Amino acid sequence: MSRQVAGWVCAVCGMAPAAVLDHCHEHGYVRAPVCPSCNTLERPDHLYDNDIRVANRYRRLFDTDAVGWLRHWHRCPGCRARTTLPLPHLAAWTAHTATRTLRPTHPGSRGRKPCGVLRVWWTGSQNTPRSCLFTVSVDFCPFGEHRVLAQVPYREAVEWFGTWLVETAPAVAAEAGPDRLDDLPATPRPVIADTSGEGLALF
Repeated sequence: MSRQVAGWVCAVCGMAPAAVLDHCHEHGYVRAPVCPSCNTLERPDHLYDNDIRVANRYRRLFDTDAVGWLRHWHRCPGCRARTTLPLPHLAAWTAHTATRTLRPTHPGSRGRKPCGVLRVWWTGSQNTPRSCLFTVSVDFCPFGEHRVLAQVPYREAVEWFGTWLVETAPAVAAEAGPDRLDDLPATPRPVIADTSGEGLALF
């Protein structure tokens, strides 16, 4: 794989050489070549298959660099047609963004700081995400006070994300399209080389 994409520039940062083909695990669609750093950053910090520790990396994904990452995620037509994210990322977004105000704080040396370690897990399968339920919790509270903060059904999380998407990146939201499931590819499409001679453009 590294030899196949060695001639490409990372589709996310646009600077480092690509090393892997990033793909949507939910739909199997190949999005674009990415460098090891961006591929690691995008990958959720899994504890188990359906359990994610929501660490500081999500600040870049959903705050400072949100528009760039959303554009990359929505290269997958399955995610674009549903106007959502792959299930692990939607779970992390729900914990990091949608339920942020529910996270308790405790006094610290520089004022109050968020409590413990944020975590989200889900019941159900990635193959049938509409049946999933996200549970957001705080682990390692120094006072042992907090555990479950919220339980959010998948459909509700999708609605929240859609509203946030329109507010955060209206151009990405417009490109994402309506909530439909028709005309999705049955198999992953390969990323093809640009032959226009204008450099390492992706498509």
